[in-house]
Amino acid sequence: MAINFKKKKAALVATLALGAVLAFGLAGCGAQGTSSDKSAGSSDDKTITVAATPSPHAEILNNAVKPLLEKEGYTLEVKEFTDYVQPNTVTEEGEVDANYFQHITYLNNFNEEKGTHLVSVADVHYEPFGLYPGKTKSLDALADGATVAVPNDATNEARALLLLQDAGLITLKDDAGINATTNDIVSNPKNLQFKEVEAATVPNIVADVDIACINGNYAIPAGFKTTDALATESATSLAAEAYANVLVVKDGNQDSDKIKALVKALTSDEVRTYINDTYAGAVVPVF
Repeated sequence: MAINFKKKKAALVATLALGAVLAFGLAGCGAQGTSSDKSAGSSDDKTITVAATPSPHAEILNNAVKPLLEKEGYTLEVKEFTDYVQPNTVTEEGEVDANYFQHITYLNNFNEEKGTHLVSVADVHYEPFGLYPGKTKSLDALADGATVAVPNDATNEARALLLLQDAGLITLKDDAGINATTNDIVSNPKNLQFKEVEAATVPNIVADVDIACINGNYAIPAGFKTTDALATESATSLAAEAYANVLVVKDGNQDSDKIKALVKALTSDEVRTYINDTYAGAVVPVF
């Protein structure tokens, strides 16, 4: 009798222990399911995570967008990156809801090269190229054979050439577009000579050339202001369209409530005013 009682007691304890384990396991599965639903953008998920580079993207998000989203009941978390690969990778993998750091041309090339499934949900701004004076202080004063410094990488050199064309200094082949090179110049009335150097180096050699084409990313730290430029890319230029910085999500998440809220805030009048007041033409809204 004593032996049977002990066996029954042991069996009961084992059964209760197994039940507890199963219950814990089911609870754990339930918790994971809730987390997954939230990361997919369910209506009760009020935290929005965005990968961004520090300036101007993270600045715009933290200083102008976050307060607007808080009024709508959302918490914005900005994760800063200093490279151009990780923000897209973490967006593709679902670690963040969106990213804001790149222009549309880069995004399209990234998708093609990496096989990712990222889409733009809003055009936000572009950072214009400026044509700055060096030894020559005005375009009218440019002498025959004047030297112009341009970036030597394909993307930025094309932008520089398009800017020179908009300024009336050269003419490019009709189909050159954003792939333009110096070989596409069909008219060069002033016989401009091109000094091709790394984009980051252009601000350092302005004093040695007549004029220089400088990207906004490098002009600002070097102390160049767009108000001092002889010409800048306009908001309606081909470059502004091709190099507009965009808000990006993984395909399939475009219609989630929180992404719609983020787009609304990022393209609001308040954010437009912030950009214009803060960056004085170095960052230009396109919405």
